[in-house]
Amino acid sequence: MNNSSLTKLMHRIINRINVNLREPSFDCSKYILETIPIEQFSKFYAFYGLSLRHPLHFYFFNSSLAGSYFLGKCTVEHSILYKTDVRGDELKTKGESFRVDGIDIPLHKDEEIKIRDSFLIKTLIHSFSHDPEEPEEFWIKNTLSMHYANIHGAPVEGSFIAPFATVDLTTVHDCIISNYAYVQVGELAHHWVEPGLIWVRSEGNFDFRYRFQLESLKTYISLKPGEQPKGILIDFVESRKKDFEDIFEHVPSGALPSAKGASVSPYAVVKGDVQIGENVLVAQRAYLENAFLGKGSNAQENCYIINSTLEGNNITAHGGKVIHTKLGQNIFVGFNSFVCGKKDAPITIGEGSIVMPHCIIDAQEPLEIPANHLIWGLIRSREDLKNHIIDLDELAKVDSKIEKGAMIFQGNGKAFVEGFKHRLEHILEANGAFYDGKNGEGHAQKGQDITFNIIQPYPDGPLKGLYPTLDIKHLEIS
Repeated sequence: MNNSSLTKLMHRIINRINVNLREPSFDCSKYILETIPIEQFSKFYAFYGLSLRHPLHFYFFNSSLAGSYFLGKCTVEHSILYKTDVRGDELKTKGESFRVDGIDIPLHKDEEIKIRDSFLIKTLIHSFSHDPEEPEEFWIKNTLSMHYANIHGAPVEGSFIAPFATVDLTTVHDCIISNYAYVQVGELAHHWVEPGLIWVRSEGNFDFRYRFQLESLKTYISLKPGEQPKGILIDFVESRKKDFEDIFEHVPSGALPSAKGASVSPYAVVKGDVQIGENVLVAQRAYLENAFLGKGSNAQENCYIINSTLEGNNITAHGGKVIHTKLGQNIFVGFNSFVCGKKDAPITIGEGSIVMPHCIIDAQEPLEIPANHLIWGLIRSREDLKNHIIDLDELAKVDSKIEKGAMIFQGNGKAFVEGFKHRLEHILEANGAFYDGKNGEGHAQKGQDITFNIIQPYPDGPLKGLYPTLDIKHLEIS
């Protein structure tokens, strides 16, 4: 057995995660040891964003950071991160108040992302901790998170997050979040979330649930112990991997030139005829090909916009994919959704509609979705569409329970619709979609001033693949 420090660290992480998951007798070693070849961890540099417009403090100790990106404030100890994005540009700041159930909680210090004893593979970490009990710390401990999972404003401890799963605004303790599951429920402990469960709950207000049929889901994403993830979603991103490898071979100096108020990360792929409107945000690891992004739109991490038009103020959340599709204005495409039209089967979605997180629209014929609708589940045909769509005004009238196909909604429909729309407005505002040249500055404008610095691992010997201890802060001038 390899006795390198990296291998020892890997086994330390395995043991700590397994202790947390001993109740369901879950062995994470079956997913860690064969997933990434050990030599990969010394091949790629890590990098961090540098800007006076963002708080800065990184502390890395006894960790491997291969191909990972950091922005904001983050501590990584005894952990392995592989091509993971830690984007701390929305962390709370000292003096700010975090409001919970009508109570203002003032922060004693700047919030920081703290990753310890964890193994994160191609994971996206963003937003700020929504845990009211520890508002200054966004922690990820004793956790294995796999390919293209999202940890969004969600402290996680002792858990396993499977490929293409999302934990959104939810504190998670000792849980298993299975393939392509999405949870936004506030808090979960000792829970096994089934594959393809889409669950949005606000305690005392509403509960939305939909679960993909397991056999259908396996076509798109599946995972077996000791094997790489498989399915259409993995094939889609892997077939475009070479384009990203070409970008990461050099170190760019800053954002690419773009329209007024817009920013395009130099770590994004831009191919073919791409048009960028004002106040557009294109994050690192986004992929654009023959795409039109109208004013105020965005493509976040691990998003793919191909042969598509986004008319304006469109949100493509982390991992969203839009192919051969025309989106009207003010449309939300949720986390890890797959909106896949074809040249001979395009998709059109009307203004103000919401594509739920982890929705799969894999068009086998042309599909037209009306304005102001909620869309969820697996849709391949017009017949499928009938059972996976509802007018938002109709949903807002629900005050008890509604079932449509496999979807069950209980509670206050108006609270669900208004809460969703309020969050989308906040996302546009935070991304700088409404910037007028003076007011409304957001991520798109602040991203114009970021430069990038690389850090390298030990290339050989017993420390191969690990990074030296680093403490990086803003320069203090007396």
